[in-house]
Amino acid sequence: MRILPHLVALATVAVWGSTFVYTKLLLLASLSAAQIFTLRFIIAYVLLLAFSLLQKRSTPFRLLSASWRDELLMVALGVSGGSLYFLTENSSMNYTTTTNTSLIVCMCPLFAAALIGLFYKNQRLHGLQILGSVMASLGVVIVVLNGRFVLHLSPLGDTLAFVACLCWAVYSLLMIPASQRYDTLFITRKVFFYGLISLLPFYLVYPSWPPIALILRPDILFNLLFLGCVASMLCFLAWNWAIRRLGAVTVTNYAYFNPVVTMLFAWVILSERITIYFVVGTILILVGMYLTNNPSFARGLKDKGLISRE
Repeated sequence: MRILPHLVALATVAVWGSTFVYTKLLLLASLSAAQIFTLRFIIAYVLLLAFSLLQKRSTPFRLLSASWRDELLMVALGVSGGSLYFLTENSSMNYTTTTNTSLIVCMCPLFAAALIGLFYKNQRLHGLQILGSVMASLGVVIVVLNGRFVLHLSPLGDTLAFVACLCWAVYSLLMIPASQRYDTLFITRKVFFYGLISLLPFYLVYPSWPPIALILRPDILFNLLFLGCVASMLCFLAWNWAIRRLGAVTVTNYAYFNPVVTMLFAWVILSERITIYFVVGTILILVGMYLTNNPSFARGLKDKGLISRE
């Protein structure tokens, strides 16, 4: 097993699991979800563009894709992994509980695996891999609910969370052909660019922008820089690089760790209690991830005659 891409994917999920604190602080400071998304993507895009221009002596700078079909592919990546994903995920919490949103969005590895399997037979899950994926999903449910087995259904909010889940599944699917033809830096820069462009119609309907004085306030600026530089630029680069090395299904499965990291972060920073449900759920996620990402384990059991070869 190539350990570095797995560590990169896990570290990326760890950072994304901590972003709820920074986003919550910005929301409490009167920034809207759309404004936060726009500012963090502007920061990430400007930095990536500057890096690409500085690197053009060693690597030729590419502005457009090789064909209009590939450019449309980049548009789809920017919408599915950028504007539409973030807007639907953040907006869902205005109409449903955070628990419902977390449960639905964290199921994206299941949807991604099913969607990718429809188009790529060699990436379909089989046997113990399916069992592992189900175990990991059950672990997510246990961690998120944390012993409070009460769900409040909200058709609009839950639908928005489901759309966000499907968006990330589509993004994972589209990354397969994109990563085969273009480098990680170019793809990530395009995701930020078209994520911003596709959000412009939203501002035509809801025209609003925070005061410059608010953006430059030290605590606000720090949170925005973390979300833009680390959670967006570095994490998207790392995620797309890991997909290029390991495949979309394997990397997307690391999203199962998102609620685990969030709970640990809340325990360290907010002194929230670790419960037996968290421990059981985490164990299920770890075992499920092992089964899903290690087809050689299943082959070993078949060779020993412990499971059927059918």
